[in-house]
Amino acid sequence: MNPLLVLAIISIYFVLLMTISYFTSRNRSDESYFTGDRQSPWFLVAFGMVGAGLSGVTFVSLPGMVGNNNFYFYQFILGNVVGYLFITFVLIPLYYRLRLVSIYGYLDQRYGVKTYKTGSLFFLVSQSFGAALRLLLASKILQFALFDKLNIPFPITVIIILLLVWLYTNKSGIKTIVWTDTLQTTFLVLGAIITIYTITTSLNLSFSGAIQQVTEHKYFEVFNWENKSSNNFFKQFIAGILVAIAMIGLDQNMMQKTLTCKNQWDAQKNTLTYSLILAITQFLFLGLGILLYIYAENNGIALAVGENGALLDTDNLFPDLALNHLGVFAGISFLLGIIAASFSSVDSSLTALTTSFTYDFLDISHKSSADKKRLKNWVLLGFSGVLFLIIMLFANSRGDVVSLIFKVAGYTYGPLLGLYMLGMFTKIAVKDKWVPLICVMAPVLTYLLSVYFAQSFNFDFGFINIAVNAGLTILGLLLVRRKRETAG
Repeated sequence: MNPLLVLAIISIYFVLLMTISYFTSRNRSDESYFTGDRQSPWFLVAFGMVGAGLSGVTFVSLPGMVGNNNFYFYQFILGNVVGYLFITFVLIPLYYRLRLVSIYGYLDQRYGVKTYKTGSLFFLVSQSFGAALRLLLASKILQFALFDKLNIPFPITVIIILLLVWLYTNKSGIKTIVWTDTLQTTFLVLGAIITIYTITTSLNLSFSGAIQQVTEHKYFEVFNWENKSSNNFFKQFIAGILVAIAMIGLDQNMMQKTLTCKNQWDAQKNTLTYSLILAITQFLFLGLGILLYIYAENNGIALAVGENGALLDTDNLFPDLALNHLGVFAGISFLLGIIAASFSSVDSSLTALTTSFTYDFLDISHKSSADKKRLKNWVLLGFSGVLFLIIMLFANSRGDVVSLIFKVAGYTYGPLLGLYMLGMFTKIAVKDKWVPLICVMAPVLTYLLSVYFAQSFNFDFGFINIAVNAGLTILGLLLVRRKRETAG
């Protein structure tokens, strides 16, 4: 695509975001950045959360991954739906009852200050890696579509994106993001729909014909019953439940938006609506993936294959076809989608990281208005630097990023899941000072076990590593329980 056209699209889109930021930043309070003044319409939050939940990884990586994993990922999505029910009817009432800004304040009340800090720290690590990996994929695409043609090096591209996000979120944070995410979700979904329409038109397929082509394709295999496979139904489904609870319900990023709703019932309606929209949208992207492979096959477009027969660089499939083969209209819709997805993901992540660190480690709620503003700005700048460093660390990675994100999440969110499950469903008290060590050892043992089972029994944990991790965390907590049990 013409680089001037790409630059114009990015510029117009950014002006839209800055316009929204201007209007939402009026009449803001000291808490607007962190809580949105608890006045967000629930339906707006639900729709906007889809963009942050999908991100550029889903937009690009999910369609490509069907080439090596068929439709198996949908087993994971079905598990997500069950996990959202737990979030809706168990976690949200807890958060509203305690009136939390940082959801990790629960750990302080239940266990003690060291557990509280440990839980928050694990979130900071998890969210930093997740946000960086999501932004990495989007940055590579924008580098290919625009910045390479302008001879701008990749590190500068990442800095430009982070700077743009800072400009429209710095003043009002989550209050702005609730509205900008709605715009970004719209462009993200439209990008997929327009691409599907372009492909079906090119292949002379009707709507029913496209559905038939997808459902009869060899990649449309939803359920896997092979016990040792990482794609086994029970592994994927159970992991889907636990990952949804951990990465949504125990994630400051996603829950911060939910807690901006006016009351608990609105927050619950938001979560249920979000889960339904997200499941439908992810199914749409998986179906798009099959159509992309059909288009490549019918047009003789060669795909890189590894020595083991697996497809290589599947994340490049959608960008390559959209920008080089499907025409200008599809290219523009793809760019708008990936820009929307990348901005939606990184803006909410940076806001959540800033909120968690300032509340959990700097006690910002007891600071003056001037100190709040100063600390918030420095922390926001600091986490922008952290994301930049992680992106540079993984800049040369290959394969589908979505699998990498969920695999990393299994190690980083597992201890959080264990802490909350034991805390909510038992009255067991633990020795607070030992919790940090347990939460570090559990992921290490999970990794060693995964290697052992893979080498000795050819058994792949897959995404179920989060269950193993949480279980080991709970076991460790039981070993350091206090003799006298107290209610949390």
